[in-house]
Amino acid sequence: MIPFHDQLPINLLAASFNNTAAAYKFYWFLSILDEVEDGQYHIPKQRLFIGMVATSWYTINYFHISFGKQDQLHDKVKEVAAVEGISIDEDRSRIKKRLNNSDLLSTQKILWHFDKQVPHRFLSPWFPSIAENRSAVYQASQQYENDCLYSVDQTHITINPIWIDYLNRNVGILKSFCYWKLSLYLQKHNPNVPDIPNKLIKPAQRNGLAKQRKVWGVVIDELGGVDCIYTNTRLYRDRFAVEHFIPYAFVSHDLLWNLIPANPAFNSSKSDKLPRMEKYFEAFYRVQKTAIEIIKHKMPKEKLLEDYLSIFPDLESVTELPEDYKIKFKTTIEPLITIAGNNGFEYML
Repeated sequence: MIPFHDQLPINLLAASFNNTAAAYKFYWFLSILDEVEDGQYHIPKQRLFIGMVATSWYTINYFHISFGKQDQLHDKVKEVAAVEGISIDEDRSRIKKRLNNSDLLSTQKILWHFDKQVPHRFLSPWFPSIAENRSAVYQASQQYENDCLYSVDQTHITINPIWIDYLNRNVGILKSFCYWKLSLYLQKHNPNVPDIPNKLIKPAQRNGLAKQRKVWGVVIDELGGVDCIYTNTRLYRDRFAVEHFIPYAFVSHDLLWNLIPANPAFNSSKSDKLPRMEKYFEAFYRVQKTAIEIIKHKMPKEKLLEDYLSIFPDLESVTELPEDYKIKFKTTIEPLITIAGNNGFEYML
């Protein structure tokens, strides 16, 4: 919930996020909060538009999350990426700097597209009777009518002075509230995509795979080497990469059931592309089946075996995987690959 204040219309601020048909409101407010944190209260609209693009960048370009058919933020961010040639996993601060310094007219045009709806639409709860009239909302906001959050003109917004202390005191809670509402919105439009909340912000650093690599090293030693399912090259303990079968950018986890040893050079070139089930699943499952049986024999107390329990709840009671485990594995992986493909992830050639 948004923190209460007995002298401010908190209910109207909360109402800005009700019945949301597009994601722009969340990113507009997050952009405003970033500026307030920096002590800025008279804010150029273009800087806020840039903040919207930068904050949504990773979610759209790296994780390929759908924003819904009515939402244009997704498409505009994609356009900016193409025009500016910025990498899909660039840091937010660098994206902001790049766009603030950009003199490309096409970039300016894309950014100012948001001006048509975003600044005045966010104020709709304060001005319900004139919400569709952009110029009327602008005029009413100049007098801070109904204690609206900010005034807006052609180039800037200015935070209403009566809101400044509240925003500064509660900026962390307000951001958390906004991200929570955003995650609910995106989950509605991506019902089968896992772990939406962890796809809203670029992590400072990915978790390492040292533990998983150690386990695969034991498996490779036991077998005297394994063949890469993609290149058929022989892999040894000192020459293999730990590879996500379904891209990390989609599953957002490092569970052992989605990891296999692979040729290091191929792993780098595969990037976030999807494997084709008809070509690679049989070999993938054979490697996984052998690995599970070896780990259970050589490392029965290995915690990473728990990664498989969501697929094989009775794994502890078996020594050799029965044939129906293959079907269970396939019915777990195949839908995820299909959904990832539908969300824009490319398939390997």
